[in-house]
Order: sequence, then structure tokens, then C-alpha cells
Amino acid sequence: MSVVDWSRAQFALTAMYHWLFVPLTLGLSLIVAIMETIYVRTGSRHWLSATKFWMTLFGINFAVGVATGIILEFEFGTNWSNYSWFVGDIFGAPLAIEGLLAFFMEATFIAVMFFGWNRVSKGFHLTATWMTTLGASLSALWILIANAWMQYPVGMEFDPAQMRNVMDDFWAVVLSPVAVHKFFHAVFDGWVVGAVFVIGVSAWMLLKRRRRELALDSMKIAAWVGTVGILLTLWTGDGSAVDVARVQPMKLAAMEGLYRGEVGQDLVGIGVLNADMRPGDDSVEAMRWSIDIPYGLSYLAHRRTDAFVPGIDDLIDGIELTADGDTVRTVSYAERIAIGRSAHEALRDYDIAATRLDTAAMAEAEARLRAGYKYFGYGYLDSPAEAVPPVALTFYSFRIMVMGGGYLLALMLVVLFMVYRRPSLLERRWMCWIGMLSIPVVWIVSECGWITAEVGRQPWIIEGIMPAKAAISHISSMTVMTTFWLFALVFTAFLAAELTIMCRQISQHSLKND
Repeated sequence: MSVVDWSRAQFALTAMYHWLFVPLTLGLSLIVAIMETIYVRTGSRHWLSATKFWMTLFGINFAVGVATGIILEFEFGTNWSNYSWFVGDIFGAPLAIEGLLAFFMEATFIAVMFFGWNRVSKGFHLTATWMTTLGASLSALWILIANAWMQYPVGMEFDPAQMRNVMDDFWAVVLSPVAVHKFFHAVFDGWVVGAVFVIGVSAWMLLKRRRRELALDSMKIAAWVGTVGILLTLWTGDGSAVDVARVQPMKLAAMEGLYRGEVGQDLVGIGVLNADMRPGDDSVEAMRWSIDIPYGLSYLAHRRTDAFVPGIDDLIDGIELTADGDTVRTVSYAERIAIGRSAHEALRDYDIAATRLDTAAMAEAEARLRAGYKYFGYGYLDSPAEAVPPVALTFYSFRIMVMGGGYLLALMLVVLFMVYRRPSLLERRWMCWIGMLSIPVVWIVSECGWITAEVGRQPWIIEGIMPAKAAISHISSMTVMTTFWLFALVFTAFLAAELTIMCRQISQHSLKND
């Protein structure tokens, strides 16, 4: 494996571990805030006990999540220094705001949450809890704005004098539709993760015949949060799909295993890809078998059943759909590579002219550079096929996410019905096991969403501008391999510690009286 492979693997490892903790922080903080609101309004000691119980689990998860997140930010400097130089003025701004505003906001109010009982008024403590919830969401906002910019780079201009990109429109970066949909999709996903976690832990209490009242009341709150969360997740996910079709058509083609598109394109419900399929190979079928939804992809992507959806081969050949819905032949990937390399050459000419103080040559080189900068990143590629993401991983991750989301919607509706109409059914052994086993399911679904988003945009670290192989630091693969296994060991230890401490807290608390 090359240094690029090891660097990508290391970032994927640390990011996926970190994402185990982030959605639970988002969801559990909201549930705790709702429970404390009920306590303040009713004065019930029962709701105070429930609030403190779930708040303890939230605190454990929050601490581990912060530890894993800090390492991710350092990796941009250690493993991806070329990327950090190339777009640091843009990418660094949201991360700086996240650290200065959202994280300090969380840190301040979380101290009041845990140590302010009997030291501040009920109203102030409740405010601190809600502010912690808001701070967690704001942290996610700025990080997801940065990630969305990588998927859809806007609000920037390349400065040849600095040989880097600079931000020229802050609000274009912040209010990008990709960023807006990504933020809400991730936050609502966190609500679902938190809800399933509470339902699963409560199901364990019911299975063990412990703290029945607390378990059922917790399920009520979680079922409402989870139901609202999954419905909003599906809605924002639909918006994200439209964004992908508009600005990342290659990702959409990979998500569907689509090589040759057509008007009125079907949507693959479930299916098995042909492992022998390669771009440009018309001798085999892309799917071994599938169950399709007629016209589904055309409607999902363009809100028209008669819309053309380009496949992988279409995009490589330069066949795309315009904003007006017209199918046109644009610039093929082979031509993009040639234009990108010409832009690279223009940048080199600019640098040479700058050292000679030849302003006329600088202006001429800059004009050539800007004319081809749209395809600057393609100049790093060796062939058009290199611009195709891993199709199988993207395709199956997307389907696991969608089918898992359908299961979670059904689970929330069933629990919501049972907790009000048939609470005795929630105490049945089979239902308790469904609740507990749904905890790993919701995390698998959540992780698959990130895999789809990040693997589907490969080889790009910045869509169309910079591939991953041009973004790495000049370090040896042995160095990254060593830190990969070190992080794997440390992060696994973090996860094991969290699970151990959480299980101990759940077991001890469940022995108390209601």
C-alpha cells in the first residue's frame, strides 16, 4: 500500500470511530433536555432521576467523542499538509469557528449540567442543558459546512501568486445547499441514534424486570424523538440526493451501479452487482439481478419521470444533464485531463514569469490558468477510469443505509404505538431483544451513510479540484502505517472503555428504586 492508501485508511478509521460517538451526543443531549424540561415543569423526582441517569451516559459518550475528534483535526496537518496549504484559508475557517464558538459553548454549559445541581436555580440549569444541546448541534454545523465544501467547492478563488485557494464569499460556503442538507440530515440522524440507544437500554431494563416506570417513560420520549428524527432524516436525505444528482453525478451513478443511463431511469431497490463490470465494458451487464422501481431514479434525482440520468460511461464520455433538464454532450473526462494538465503548465509558467518579474507573461499565464482551472484536479489523474469511485462499496453502503432506515422507521412507529396502547408487549422477551439488537443496527445504518458520502466522491478530496493523491504530506508509508495501527489500538481502547463504563452505570442505576 502507498502512502496515499495508508493515509486514506487512517483517516477513514479515525473518522468512523469518531462517528460512533457524535450522533449519540446529538440525540442523547436532546432527550436529556426534554426530560429535564418535564422535571422542571412537574417537580417530579422520578423525572429528575431519569434525567440524571441519561445525562451520565451522555457525559461518558461526550468525553470519548471529544478525545477522538481532536485527533481528526491534527491529521489534516500531519497527513494532508498539501491539502491544508491549498485550501487552508477556506477549510480552516469553519473549523476555527467550531472550536472558538461551539466547542467552548458546549464546554462551558456542560460544566453547569454536571456540577450545577443544587448550585444554580432549576431554570438556569435547564438553560445550560439546552445550550449544551444547541452547542453540540453548532459543532456539527461548522464541521459539516467544511465537509460539504469539499463535496461542492464554492465561494473561493484561486490566487496564483500564493498558489492556493482563498475564500471570496463566506456566505456562499455557509449557505451552500449541500451544507444545509448535510447538516440537517446528520443532526436528525443523531436524534434517531439517541432514540434507539434509549429504547435499547430501556428494553434491557424491562427484560431484567428493573425500573419498569423509568424504562417505559424513557421509551415514550425516545419514540417521539426517534419518529420525528427518522421522518426528517428521510426528508433531508431526499434533498441530499437531489444535490448529489446536480453537483456529483458520478457519485449518484456509483450509488446506483449505473453505467449507461437512460430516459426514465429505474431505481434499484435491491440487487447484486456484476463484479466483472468495468467502465467502458459493454460486453457484460452491470447487475446480476435486481428489483427495480420503475422511473424511480429519474424522479428522485430530477423530479421528472422522463428525465435522463447519466451513468458512469456517459459521464466519462461527456454526456450530462443541464440545469434546464436537457441532455448535452460536454467535456469528456479525457478532455478534462488534458485541460487540467494545461492549467498545471500555465501555473508553472506563471511562477517562472513571476520570478523574472515579467508582468505580461504573468498575465498571459494567469489567463490560461483561469480558463482551465475548472478541471485543474483532473490534471493529476492518469486515466478517466481513475475518476470512478469504488462502485461496489458505494452501491451496497447506500442500500444498507436506505433499507436500515426503513427498518428504523417501522421500529419507531411500533414502539410509539406499544408504549401508549400495549405497554405490556414491550416487556415481552422477543420485543426486548428487538430493542437491544436495534442499537448496533442504527450505528451500522449511520456509518453506511458516511461511507456512501465519502467513498462515493473518491478519488477527490475536493470535488474536481484536488484528488487525494495530490493532497498528502511528504512522509513515508511506514510512518502512516505505524500510526494507523497505533490509532486502531487507542481508538478500540476508547470504545471498550466507554462500553465498559456505560454498562456498569446502566447496571448500577437499574438496581435503584423508582
